[in-house]
Amino acid sequence: MKLVVRQLVVAATAASVGLGMAACGSAKQSTSSGASGAASGGTVKVGLLLPESKTTRYEQFDRPLLEANIKKLVPGAQIDYYNANQDATLQQTQVDTALTKGNKILVLDAVDSKSIQASVQKAHDAGVKVLAYDRLAQGPVDAYVSFDNFKVGQLQGQGLVDAVGANASKGSIIMINGSPTDPNAGQFKAGAHSVIDGKLTVGKEYDTPNWDPNTANQETAAAITAIGGPNVVGIYSANDGMAAGAATAMKAAGISVPLTGQDAQLDGIQRIVAGTQTMTIYKPYEPEAEASAKIVAAWANGTTPTPSDVPTTATSGSGQKVPANLITPIVVTKSNIKDTVVKDGLYTVEQICTPTYADACKAAGLQ
Repeated sequence: MKLVVRQLVVAATAASVGLGMAACGSAKQSTSSGASGAASGGTVKVGLLLPESKTTRYEQFDRPLLEANIKKLVPGAQIDYYNANQDATLQQTQVDTALTKGNKILVLDAVDSKSIQASVQKAHDAGVKVLAYDRLAQGPVDAYVSFDNFKVGQLQGQGLVDAVGANASKGSIIMINGSPTDPNAGQFKAGAHSVIDGKLTVGKEYDTPNWDPNTANQETAAAITAIGGPNVVGIYSANDGMAAGAATAMKAAGISVPLTGQDAQLDGIQRIVAGTQTMTIYKPYEPEAEASAKIVAAWANGTTPTPSDVPTTATSGSGQKVPANLITPIVVTKSNIKDTVVKDGLYTVEQICTPTYADACKAAGLQ
């Protein structure tokens, strides 16, 4: 990953608080214009629609990397940005706004893959190309870029099975799955079950609306009470945000068991260093943004994405077979932090190893 990623991350992190505050109460949108003739019709107008900001990846990584890569390949692009704040109805309104503003390409990460179908159809009918980013929206999507989400779940499940080890027969696990409106969550869940079933006993399982960390905390606390702390041998959390809630519930209950995650959030990496989280899934954001930008550039130039840009296909919930690029995810544990997220420039050792984690970082070989 190039040095520019660090610069983008720093800039995005500094801006994220203001962006999050601006999001409240209205459709969050901003415009970055590459050429002065944006209004003349000579500039390609791209709508970038992201689903929420509670998960840190969207403002810190996805947005700046997508904007930078699109501008690199389509220097004159005008990018209109929208964040739906986990509100499916708001996102539908934002698609309408994007179409009204003349956006000819939409990069869409759907809040609710099913409810957005009518909006995707509306864009299609207007001759607007739709790239489903990270989550496969229903409807006539033109292309899809994401990760092998079933594989993500398998890697999480295997990580938990390995970490629980011989304790598997001594109790049961808690499963904190993602939002039922997110098609990726269903794939993570299915992948995890394909490994866990028959090896670990699931004591309690939840599908957590909106991937909400507070809800995950409540679910974990309730499950620990129901199962009994000494009888809990592991916790599957579908992402790092919810793992934070689960870790807090474990601490309150006085237990420490293997815990999974996803997205390689900074706090997740720090919990891995400290030993309160076992692993996370690192989905390199730059390759995802680069792959998306190549597809956008092809459409902007009036051409079709090449087979190398969309080497496979994926079938959406509404039955469409969509050209796709599915990137391989990476498991991160304490042993390979330096060779993954640090090496790629996602975080520096200094960002990870704050004073709170200094001793743990030394023990992990990071300092």
